[in-house]
Amino acid sequence: MNKWQRAAAKAAKQAKAAAVAAGREADKLYKAARAKVETAARRRKLKQKLATTGRVLRAAGRAAVVAAVAAGVAAGRAELRKGTKRKPR
Repeated sequence: MNKWQRAAAKAAKQAKAAAVAAGREADKLYKAARAKVETAARRRKLKQKLATTGRVLRAAGRAAVVAAVAAGVAAGRAELRKGTKRKPR
């Protein structure tokens, strides 16, 4: 091998090593970017689920208040009926 062939072989070897290192680095960056995207998607889904749960809980809370008021009214009426039956006329 002459001087130019050795230099070309050395340059090719260095280029190959640099390409392999660049590939490894690109793979790391790809994995990091993919993890961020998955995390963002998970966060978005979690926000949607929390919003839905919040709506359901608010509706359930309103229904509980309405039921409590209805039960109170019914109890009041029962007391009134009970009170009128006791009093002789």
